[in-house]
Order: sequence, then structure tokens, then C-alpha cells
Amino acid sequence: MTNRPLRVFLCHSSNDKLAVRELYQKLRAEPWIDPWLDEEKLLPGQKWKREIPKAVRQADAVIICLSETSITKEGYVQREIKFALDFALEKPDGAIYLIPAKIKECEVPDSLSDWQWVNLFDPRGFDFILQSLKLRAKDLDLEVEVAVSKKEEMPAEQKELFVGVQRFITKEEKLVEDNKPVIEVQKPSFLAHPTAKWINTNKITFSNGVEFMRVPAGKFIMGEDEEPSLKSVNPKHIVDISHDYWIARFPVTNELYNVYVASENIKHPVEMWEQKKDHPVTEIRWEAVKAYCLWLNNFLKKEIPSGMVFRLPTEAEWEKSARGTDGRMYPWGSTFDAACYNVSGKRTTSVGLFSPQGDSPYGCADMAGNVWEWTHSLVMDYPYNANDGREDERVSGDHVKRGGSFGETLVGMRCSSRYIHFINYYQIIGFRICLAPPLF
Repeated sequence: MTNRPLRVFLCHSSNDKLAVRELYQKLRAEPWIDPWLDEEKLLPGQKWKREIPKAVRQADAVIICLSETSITKEGYVQREIKFALDFALEKPDGAIYLIPAKIKECEVPDSLSDWQWVNLFDPRGFDFILQSLKLRAKDLDLEVEVAVSKKEEMPAEQKELFVGVQRFITKEEKLVEDNKPVIEVQKPSFLAHPTAKWINTNKITFSNGVEFMRVPAGKFIMGEDEEPSLKSVNPKHIVDISHDYWIARFPVTNELYNVYVASENIKHPVEMWEQKKDHPVTEIRWEAVKAYCLWLNNFLKKEIPSGMVFRLPTEAEWEKSARGTDGRMYPWGSTFDAACYNVSGKRTTSVGLFSPQGDSPYGCADMAGNVWEWTHSLVMDYPYNANDGREDERVSGDHVKRGGSFGETLVGMRCSSRYIHFINYYQIIGFRICLAPPLF
């Protein structure tokens, strides 16, 4: 058995980049697959005309992403297909090497008609691709599904979270001799994400397409004591959120924010935002977010459940959404994983680009890296107390930012990390909204 991942090249048209990114992330989440996508693998200074044929040549399998654009567009995508066809002739008869995959309805080109294709917009499409890739890996004597056993090691009380149980704390808070509270936390060694079933039963989608994930009421661990550079998050303590709430699965994008901009006849804050429609909106001040929430409550007023409003999440609501109830370090767990976040130091990326592998226990994406996110909470010391004035929007002052950004360090991306200083560099700040009971 060879201990390396299956190398999979994604051949596609640049016009289909969004759909191919989603496929890339799904493949990337499989620990036994190493997908190759130009925008992820090509490094500055490399010659793409050399590296792309090299990647095709080294690939164990090639997925050719088909759409009306890719099969009719002249240019490099046609050369990539030709490269793959040439290398396919070198493979043993019966080997699964070329996989035509329709990402949009189109005719399969004659040059690919000898190979069975798959519809990726069919709910079973991705599963069919995985079946084919597993057969290819078996032919090459490669190990597959190396991470399955990790999920089986999950403690019983943690498994409950993924079938809808409201909350758990692995060891309850207890008092020691000096009467100071000590919180013992089990550090998860697995990448714990909610199951597809949990997401489907705990997600709501509004008519503007925005998805919200349910976060149940109850206790969770907030703050931490271990990291010396994060004094503002001391001490670690238990916070009990008394209400269920829903939080946006992704930060607000440039395209979503433009609906508000057009409605209010104001200027979009991001220059040339059309070139990055699916990136989080930035250049946003707290007062502008408050205005956006007021507008959204009116825009979707017929869809909002009784007793709920759109608003910014409090610090506690944000941290629980990112961290769950087991005190983990990052949304995906407590171990470093470079495939789970954007800290490129250069720019924002599309929301959801690091999903599902970077998702929180409640299915929220981009809660580490990409952009700092505004919260409703004023900058005040811990322990957190929602009734001490920090959630009073009538009080002036700076508000806490959460989640890190593309220019942040690993410490800054911890679920507990807070940005509490005044900042005038708004290019790294965005926001996501929640649906929750009003604070006043």
C-alpha cells in the first residue's frame, strides 16, 4: 500500500471558476485526495504554460469540468483537454483516468464520448466521482479514507451534538480549595463538522439566498487562559446564552451588499467590487452595518419569524457559533490545518472557499481568516456579561472584531481572539449577521 494521496487535476474554463472551486474544496476535504487547481497550486513567478502540462502529466486522474462555455470556448482549456487525452492513451485499458463531469447542462464533446460522464448538479454526482476515484486509487494501491476511524473515536456525548442535542460540556465547572472556578476542557483531536443531515435540519434560507445556521441555547466555554499574547480573552469562563439564534453561514458578500447599495442609492464601499462579487464586503464601519441591518429587517420583514430581528451577533453569540461547546482552539478543531482558512497576507478570497473542512461545529464558514468581523459588543473586559452595558448600542465606543483576517497570525484566528483596538484600516473588516431576539 503506497502512502500518498491520489492526485486529481481539475480541467476547466475560467468562466466556471466558482463551480470548480466548490468541487475543489469538496475533494480537498477528502484526506486521501490531493486536487490540483491552478489558482490554488500555481505560485507567483511560475510559468503556467509549463506547470499546467506538468500537473496533468503527474495526475492520477483528470476531471474535465464541462459546461457550454468550456466546450465552445477557444483557448487554453482546449489545450488542457488535449493534454489529458494524450496522456489517457498511455494508461492501461480499463483504467479510470479521464472523468468528464458536467457542472452545467451541455453536450459532451465527441472527443470525450468514449468515457462515461457524470452530472455534478445531480445530488448523487459527487458520490459517483468519489466511487470512481476510489477505484482509481485501488488500482494504484493507494490508501483511501484514512480519516474515517477518527470519527469513530468521537466520545458519545460529542456525537450527540451532530444529531441535534442542544449542548454539552465534557466536564462540568467545579470549585477547588480556594473557591476559584476551574474549567476542564477536552481538546478534540478530530475535525468535527456537523453531518449533512444536521445541516439540512438546522438551516434556513431566505428569499435573497442567504443561509442561516441554528445555534441552540445553552452553555459554552468562552475565552482562554493558555495563550500569553491574548490577555484580553482572560479568564476562561462559562457563558449561558438563554436563546436559540441563527447566524449567517457566510459573511455578507460584495454582491449581497450591492442590493442594499442600489436600493439606498449610495456608493459601494469596495472599488471594482464586480470583480470579486463573492468575496466578503470590506471597508465597512460599525455604523454602516447597523444601517444595513435596519434596511434588511424592512427588506425581508414578511419572512422574519415573530420575536426575531436581523442584527450583528454579540461577542458571545459569535464565539459560540465558531467554537461550539468543547472549547476548541479553531472552528475545525484544535490542530493546525492550512487547508481550513485564508491567511494569505494578500487579499480576501471567495466566501466558502475553505468549506466544509474549515467549518465550525454549527456549519458556519470563514470564521477564521479572510476578514475580521464586527460584533454588536462594545470593548469591555471579561468575564463576558450581556447585562453590563456592553450590548447597549446607545453607548458610544469602539466595538469588538472577531475571526482574524487574511493578514492575521494563527493566534489571531483562534475562536477566542478579539480585536479590541481602534482601527482605521477597514480593508480587513467585514461582517456577518444573525437572526435573534432583539437586544432592547
